[in-house]
Amino acid sequence: MFERLTKDARAVIEGAVEHAWSGGARTVDAGHVLLALLDSEGSRASFALSALGLAQTRDAVRESVGEARRRAGLTRAEADALAGLGIDVGEIVARVEEAHGVGAMAGDLGSPGWRGGGRPRFGRGAKDVLERALRVALGRGERCVGGEHVLLALTVLPGVAGEVLADFGVTFEGVTRLCPPAHSTRTAEK
Repeated sequence: MFERLTKDARAVIEGAVEHAWSGGARTVDAGHVLLALLDSEGSRASFALSALGLAQTRDAVRESVGEARRRAGLTRAEADALAGLGIDVGEIVARVEEAHGVGAMAGDLGSPGWRGGGRPRFGRGAKDVLERALRVALGRGERCVGGEHVLLALTVLPGVAGEVLADFGVTFEGVTRLCPPAHSTRTAEK
């Protein structure tokens, strides 16, 4: 899989690992991948994010991802569903943070910059993003996975990253319009 990643996609993955590592996270998740995409420059994905207005709202996107981490990775839809059952996620977060400190539910290992125990491993969410990015690339007739494929994967997968992108108006259709397939690698049918 990694041999199919373009230079831009590799930089995004390395950036996701850095975001997880510097935040003390045990695993790289889809939110870290989104944060790394926001940091990328000069790629098709960064062009699309800029054209869709995320360059101007980068801090708000980071804040939204951070708030979801504080809720132990629950999306707002999941928190709302729990509220329907009488469970106030905000109250639970407040109580846990009161007892254990801000960000205690994020699943991080400790303070930012924690380096003990090695680099974070890829969690299910990050693996799902990479698998879906490969499927998107192949479905578009492309052999390599670029940052735009990673972005497209984030827009269709359930979870915090997809919810945040949708909140800011980034959709699969919008990214596809800005990043059409580069070229087809399929052979012509006879």
